[in-house]
Amino acid sequence: MGILQLKAIKELLESNGMKYDILEHAPVYTSEQAAKARGLDLMSGVKALVLKTDEGSFVMGLVSGDKRVDLKRLARILGKKKLNLARPSGVLKITGCTVGAVHPFGNISGLQTYVDRQILKNKKVEFSAGLHTISMAMDTKDLLSVIKPQIADFSL
Repeated sequence: MGILQLKAIKELLESNGMKYDILEHAPVYTSEQAAKARGLDLMSGVKALVLKTDEGSFVMGLVSGDKRVDLKRLARILGKKKLNLARPSGVLKITGCTVGAVHPFGNISGLQTYVDRQILKNKKVEFSAGLHTISMAMDTKDLLSVIKPQIADFSL
């Protein structure tokens, strides 16, 4: 399924005239493994998490690879009582990706996307592209212009 997501990402970026680099590497499942495989700083990685609200809807939260999502803070920002990480089966159903390979393009999956302000400190970012063996790198401003997220402070 991830290959379909990679194709959709490329089409979205190319249709918007965005430049990006493809990074092929050994399979990775965590931000730490991805940073090492990419030979890049953990802070420049973007971790994409699918989150479930107390009402059963889903959103995407993006944080730097060296950070964690403060679920309570993001729930308050969303005006929800509670947020949890979506189950792996839900992540696959919603995004077409397995946990550890989720891309940051929530808009492809119909998810409202929230970006932690810490990501804005990076001129370039790297992220999983729907597969455990392929990542992408691009300018942060270009990524944000394509995903059209809400920006807030919610990392730990």
